[in-house]
Amino acid sequence: MFCLVEQRKLTLWDSTERFNGDPAKWWNLFYKNNTANFFKDRKWLQQEFPVLDRVTSEGAGPVVLLEIGAGAGNTAFPILAANKNPELKIHACDFSKKAVEVMRAHEAYAASEQMQADVWDVAGDELPPGLGEGSVDVALMVFIFSALSPRQWRRAVENVYRVLKPGGEVCFRDYGRGDLAQVRFKKGRYLEENFYIRGDGTRVYFFEIEELASIWKGEVGEETDGDAGAPRFEVEALDADRRMLVNRAKKLKMYRCWLQGRFRKPKK
Repeated sequence: MFCLVEQRKLTLWDSTERFNGDPAKWWNLFYKNNTANFFKDRKWLQQEFPVLDRVTSEGAGPVVLLEIGAGAGNTAFPILAANKNPELKIHACDFSKKAVEVMRAHEAYAASEQMQADVWDVAGDELPPGLGEGSVDVALMVFIFSALSPRQWRRAVENVYRVLKPGGEVCFRDYGRGDLAQVRFKKGRYLEENFYIRGDGTRVYFFEIEELASIWKGEVGEETDGDAGAPRFEVEALDADRRMLVNRAKKLKMYRCWLQGRFRKPKK
């Protein structure tokens, strides 16, 4: 389908530390240049993840929803708009300070007491502002795990595990191996296996199903491979969403591959 050999010929060795050392810098520049209009609102998520429909239903009771990598709020605000549960609390976090500023400036944010936007690095040392261990019912991760370096996966999964209640659920969607976005990368954008730098300086990784399952089950991790103390999620669902999109005007066929899953923290 595509040739990684050609992509490997010119690796950004001289720039690896530049992009890995302060990834928030590049996302701040991204949201400074694109604000809230770059991404479309993800109104389809409640169809893909039924739990989102349940927790926003009238009478659902107290629910804490944490969106990790919330960006400009293109997921959080549609959920807020559709919400009928007066006891729902949405924590929308991103490690880009500029993205959080965009969310806080949104008219729906000022009008609601049910959403809180904060700066938080899922691969950092702290839990999200205002949230303690075992305080979150549902964590939402949409195209955020791919922005992490493989060396950050273990810590990120640990933090999600810590903040979730026993029985809490992770709703996950991200890029799959062989997606059009990966195929299009030119020589010089390759950092390491399946890990790239976009033209705007932001990073992206492309996953295999088995690889993701192992990460969330606590079976792999660059820091402590096979550590018995690693957080171990139950993988309830994990599938590839492969689609062929057609641009009729340009007569182009575009092959997309996304991975979608649900991971649960064991009740015991």
